[in-house]
Amino acid sequence: MENIPGIEAILKDPAGAVIGLDFDGTLSPIVPDPATAVIHPAAPAVLAELGAHVRAVAIVTGRPPATALELGPGLADVPGLVILGHYGFERWENGRISAPPPPAGVPRARAELPLLLDSLGVQGVTVEDKGRAVAVHTRRALDPEGALATLREPLARLAERHGLVVEPGRMVLELRPPGMDKGHALGLFLAEQDARSVLFAGDDLGDLAAFDAVRASGLPGVTVCSGSAEVAALAERADIVVDGPDGVLALLSELASAFSR
Repeated sequence: MENIPGIEAILKDPAGAVIGLDFDGTLSPIVPDPATAVIHPAAPAVLAELGAHVRAVAIVTGRPPATALELGPGLADVPGLVILGHYGFERWENGRISAPPPPAGVPRARAELPLLLDSLGVQGVTVEDKGRAVAVHTRRALDPEGALATLREPLARLAERHGLVVEPGRMVLELRPPGMDKGHALGLFLAEQDARSVLFAGDDLGDLAAFDAVRASGLPGVTVCSGSAEVAALAERADIVVDGPDGVLALLSELASAFSR
């Protein structure tokens, strides 16, 4: 681990480091029903230990911050933690959530989804209302990949009609407002924190923008892929590939132990 330049910079100067983390698939194992996801049991303690040494720890997620906190018991007690939810549209910090007014296109698209899904004859898909976004999951369908392919174009047209964009992921298509992604959110946070180095860990296609932000920042940085058989693109771009959330927490724990030493 020490031979990677970004890691070396973080270990030399932890007070200048920002640790950015995705939630689902990175801090929390992927499950068939996203509403039943739960954070890795070791995560809050490891993040608290990291937070005692680094400039900032931020969770950058497509979920609302309130949902991440609900699915992550103990996160609210991690000192200094920031949650950039809805790809940065909402921010939780020091027990408070700040956000602009919700976009009008999301509830309109959500209202049209049941009829659209029924007309396509797609069975077993689930719709997740995220407030500022709406996600259609195919993981519980009989043919998840086939359902995803069937939905891709109709959902793109629905999103366009309501001024939204489609964010693809692991057996999910999410309709959300344009103008913000994990890369933009992370880039703004790095500038705000006056970071001197950065690590970002993610597992899905939406995290590629954050990987790009790490490189575009010009800072010593390291990208970590929480590996799975479902997404190869992230592993190809990562400096480090670990085995899912267990591997992510092991890496972060190793970093925290190195700081303590």
